Amino acid sequence: MKFSIASPAFFLFSLIIAANAVSVPVLPREGKSKGRGKGGHRYGGEYGSDGVGGARPAPDSEDWTNATAALIELHKNLCEIPSIAPNELAVGDWLATYLRSKSFTVEKQEVARNRNNIFAYLGNKNRTKTLVTSHIDVVPPYINYTYHPNGTITGRGTNDAKGCVAAQIKAVEGLLTKGLIGEGDVAMLFVVAEETDGAGMIKANDLGLTWDSVIFGEPTELRLSLGHKGVLRFSIEAFGKAAHSGYPQFGINANEDLVEALHILSKMKLPGSDLLGNSTLNYGIMGGGTAPNIISPYANASVAIRLAADPLLVRALVNETVKDLPVTLTWFERFYGPQYLDYDVEGFETRAQAYGTDIPNLKGSHKRYLYGPGSILTAHGNAEFVTVTDLVKSVEGYKALIMHTLP
Repeated sequence: MKFSIASPAFFLFSLIIAANAVSVPVLPREGKSKGRGKGGHRYGGEYGSDGVGGARPAPDSEDWTNATAALIELHKNLCEIPSIAPNELAVGDWLATYLRSKSFTVEKQEVARNRNNIFAYLGNKNRTKTLVTSHIDVVPPYINYTYHPNGTITGRGTNDAKGCVAAQIKAVEGLLTKGLIGEGDVAMLFVVAEETDGAGMIKANDLGLTWDSVIFGEPTELRLSLGHKGVLRFSIEAFGKAAHSGYPQFGINANEDLVEALHILSKMKLPGSDLLGNSTLNYGIMGGGTAPNIISPYANASVAIRLAADPLLVRALVNETVKDLPVTLTWFERFYGPQYLDYDVEGFETRAQAYGTDIPNLKGSHKRYLYGPGSILTAHGNAEFVTVTDLVKSVEGYKALIMHTLP
């Protein structure tokens, strides 16, 4: 059974599910810890009784009901607009209109033709202490938004990362409504191209702005991230000699050379770290040959390494491993090493991530936090989903992080 978001049944199920959410308390501005902290505590808050922050409000609370419905509505609108990179124009335009309707000042930063970052802030001060940011592009294919009776929402981008976008916006709106933030405190940046080449966040550096703290939104299962792996990529090519497959002795099989090299690479021991675990290698794309009855004259593969160690060290190890093999490696110019993040906020569980983000693409000396609803284990898959409970929790989590970053 499917529900319309405007139907009474939809709201009933949403509120029943979300009423059990255990949310993060909004932290006071004073008494914060400094630097990187230990974190690691289960959080509770104004929607739960198993932690600090008071008792859960009654499920029929009008403010609570309206806030939950508005969150789900915003999330639905974002997810129903396809935005597979590089086609993010429509969702960006819709988002800009929405933010202006909420009295934010909105700037569109052109990244490329028909591709815009959306930058929003209060009043006339685009220089703020804190930035919250996520991305509005998604991976293919488009999957329809569907709300399920158990409070699960499936569809492309529901998790990665339009759940983060919706929750971040509602967190800022909520703090503004309560008078806890004002002009010059918080800005929002929603970028394109995170899922491809990072061009959106790279372009954001041209805004010429700096922040004390930046809160990045990606699916972390509501845990504050300790850090995430880096990325190193290369292509590998083998050049052979074509011949009739009945007379292989007169040819050189590039496919065989490539397969041998990839097998050796897959067995090599890569360095790692205690925090991020092992570095891992994946050859995700392979190609070679021209026909079954022709000895392959050419073969290639694209390889990505998720780095838990120094990228230059790993690169040197890979080069050494294949130096005597009949293959050619070409390294991608753009790479980054492991990212170690800030987590000096009480009340959050913590975990390191194996995936990559836009975090290294935004330059500056700001503190860096990573947090969001949903799991990376369902992102990019055919069953991508987020729960209403996690969406509600994450709004409170973002509120806590924002308040923690403000003096």
